[in-house]
Amino acid sequence: MKQRIRRVLAPVIIAATIAAFGYYLHGHPATVHSLGRVPLSTLAVLLGLYVLFFVALALMTRASLKVYQKTMTVPENLLFNIYSSLINFFGPGQSGPVFRGAYLKKRHNITVKQYMFTTLLYYGFFAVISALFMCVGSRPWWQTTLVVVAAAVGSMLIIARYRRRAELGKSAGIHWPSVGWIFGATALQLGLQAVIYMVELHGVGAHASFGQVLAYTGVANFALFVSLTPGAIGIRESFLVFSQHLHHISSGSIVAANLLDRGTYLLLLVILGCIALGLHARERLGVGNLKEKQ
Repeated sequence: MKQRIRRVLAPVIIAATIAAFGYYLHGHPATVHSLGRVPLSTLAVLLGLYVLFFVALALMTRASLKVYQKTMTVPENLLFNIYSSLINFFGPGQSGPVFRGAYLKKRHNITVKQYMFTTLLYYGFFAVISALFMCVGSRPWWQTTLVVVAAAVGSMLIIARYRRRAELGKSAGIHWPSVGWIFGATALQLGLQAVIYMVELHGVGAHASFGQVLAYTGVANFALFVSLTPGAIGIRESFLVFSQHLHHISSGSIVAANLLDRGTYLLLLVILGCIALGLHARERLGVGNLKEKQ
């Protein structure tokens, strides 16, 4: 049912977002001009940062496997993340997580319950760090502390409940020190995301402070939790516009920076797609055989 709702709503939200962007840009030509002034050097820097962001994703995969004393080679890890990123953006219903779970079960004997557990750990760290970003640059210290503690407690309760229901007890073979590596990979990923947003905002002429960029990043990250579209298209922009009281970045800068971000990320996916085709990722990963014995 959820997948059906997502498949219906996703194209509607994307179409509405494109229409809203077009209407906004038509009435605000200065935003278009700000994009036209972005130098090629900024685009090159953004591509380089997104490559590092992708490396952080590969480190996350390695850390998640380490939790169960599993590993995969570097080439396999890179191809696995390239392929899952591509089908998550271009595939039906954002099928990247489904592919990741099926692949890890088939190739590395990671059960669906184990995969979900490490995914929840990642989301828990993601929520806590994003809450810190969202508040640390815009709210008093005591409010920041309350929000971060609330995010941490909520994440721990959800993870503990799932662990009990999935029967992942002491005998489940979990290597708990490796959980720290998941935290480290998550922190690296979100730190790089903040730098990317900072470059984009300054590239379109929004001279946001470090605190504003952190708040902007935190809000944008929380949009992914209700993502019904690839890359949270439309959802992230709405979150950022409705939370301007936190980051104080203008609507024009939000629109311009997000157009720059979407374009850069799409270019990265095209490059990754060419790499995947050139290296025959589908055949090397054995994607066609994943449905066997499921």
